[in-house]
Amino acid sequence: MPTALITGAGRGLGKELTRQYAADGWKVIGTERGVNAKYRLDVQDRRQLSQLKNNLKSKPIDLLFCNAGISGKRGMAPGSFDFDSWEEVLRVNLLGPAALAEALIDNVAASNCRTIAMMSSRLGSITESSGMTLPYATSKAALNMLVKGLAATLASRGIIVVALSPGWVRTDMGGAQAPLSPETSVRGLRKVITDLKREDSGRFLSYDGSEIPW
Repeated sequence: MPTALITGAGRGLGKELTRQYAADGWKVIGTERGVNAKYRLDVQDRRQLSQLKNNLKSKPIDLLFCNAGISGKRGMAPGSFDFDSWEEVLRVNLLGPAALAEALIDNVAASNCRTIAMMSSRLGSITESSGMTLPYATSKAALNMLVKGLAATLASRGIIVVALSPGWVRTDMGGAQAPLSPETSVRGLRKVITDLKREDSGRFLSYDGSEIPW
């Protein structure tokens, strides 16, 4: 039975990822920030991360899905930047996944699938940037660079690292007007992950399998 560890599993895409993988026979370790969570993890909290690592010991993790993220304060533009909010977005969306990947590299390397998926966003594409949602967009662009770097440094261990965009999804973050349901987005993301080959490591892919320009 393969094992997936999914952060931000308490709601939205993380909850749907957890549901679908569990229904497909995977053992799923879903982390949440809530105090009553079975696996409690705020990705900003290094002590919680260390405790999770200790609890997992050498357990193989086939899929490490760094899904947890925040949008930060909306509507920021030059003249109204809230740098405290921006820093929090970077801590959660970039440094959190970096710390989690670093902590669990050996667990991923010990598995059969050896895959790390980072939940990015099309808004993180520098090529397509419109200048909107700068805190969130810059955090995802930086996350994409992390993916490229990890893909290169972990290639010798056979670990695949990819950045994935779920599309515009009807979640608390995406809003009710979004065209995609969580079920549709996650089915697409899971197919992309299932079809990954070694040479796909370091790519930026949409839920529908298409490549997104950096």
